[in-house]
Amino acid sequence: MSRSVLWVLVVLQVLASRAYAQDPHAGMDHGATASKWVFMQDGVVFGMVNLQGSPRGEYEFKVPNWWMGMAHRPLAHGTLTVNLMLSLDPATVGDRGYSHIFQVGETYDGDALIDRQHPHDLLMQLAASWRRPLAKGFTLTLAGAPVGEPALGPVAFMHRSSAAENPMSPLGHHTLDSTHIAMGVLTGAIDNGPWQVESSIFHGGEPDENRWDLMDPGALDSWSVREWYEPSPSWQFQVSYGFLKEPEAAEPGDIRRTTASGAWLKRRPDGFTAATVAVGRNDTDHGAFHTLLVEATDRRGLTSFYGRFETTQKEALPSAVTALTFGAVRDVTTWRGYEIGVGGDVTGYAVPDAARSAYGNHPISFHLFMRVRPPAGHMGRMWNMRMTKPMS
Repeated sequence: MSRSVLWVLVVLQVLASRAYAQDPHAGMDHGATASKWVFMQDGVVFGMVNLQGSPRGEYEFKVPNWWMGMAHRPLAHGTLTVNLMLSLDPATVGDRGYSHIFQVGETYDGDALIDRQHPHDLLMQLAASWRRPLAKGFTLTLAGAPVGEPALGPVAFMHRSSAAENPMSPLGHHTLDSTHIAMGVLTGAIDNGPWQVESSIFHGGEPDENRWDLMDPGALDSWSVREWYEPSPSWQFQVSYGFLKEPEAAEPGDIRRTTASGAWLKRRPDGFTAATVAVGRNDTDHGAFHTLLVEATDRRGLTSFYGRFETTQKEALPSAVTALTFGAVRDVTTWRGYEIGVGGDVTGYAVPDAARSAYGNHPISFHLFMRVRPPAGHMGRMWNMRMTKPMS
């Protein structure tokens, strides 16, 4: 086990220990009349050997990671929930992020990052929400976050059960769910039965290059609206639309983003099966760009299999890039309840003719990795949750 992975594990363990020390039954549901805080945690660390195909890809070792803690308690005839999400990507992935051919988004040294996935900020989320039942089956939710997620897009890829074992971001990340880290988020939502409508105002700019600072404040110049339909605990459907005021520092101009998605999760005593289908469109000053994503994970006992299909339009290319990934993970041991597994995957690409001189006709990328995940609480993993419905 590398020093980077050990360092991340130690930090995660300290954070988790502090939370659990205040409530030895952390993660258990104490009921609506309880007065104590109830804690949950989740997270993942990937110690990843990354070999990206084509002359533009790189061979490297990186450690993408995140940790999230959640605390909730009754308050004023409702429930108060506080979320904290952290990442040591600035140290374990580095300022330039990790190699990922055809990926774009955010900047390094003032230039657009191309063929790389940017690192996440140390502070990925600090949010509070209050949910209160109203008359006739309605529920009101008010949420605020100096750093949080507005009501736009599907559940972010690191929280989707369908992507739970995949160490890589989707190529369509900046067309679907890149706003999972946004500044100055204020959201209101109304639920009734399986339906929820929510709307946010927030600062539209992407995080800056200083990944260690706690926030990048700015004007609340962007907005979004999203509707959810959840006919059962297994199904989630959403449609959303948002206006983003100059989100990309290296690419001036506003974006109007439209997304739709459906997600399914079936839990079993020996594991789960999950799938997500999502489409997104960015309308910009210089054209419209689309993405389609289909991904799934199937876990049975100690073994998980996962896959992802994407076709994504990139601004520098006249037509879409298509990528297909297959991978597997096997849990090999536990350490203080942490699930430790080893896995790997392979991704093949269909490249537009105009890009073949730079990437080749059919580049192939590989990953070998060790995955470490903290123990699941009594209520399970923090999957498929969002700021306005954190205890899904």
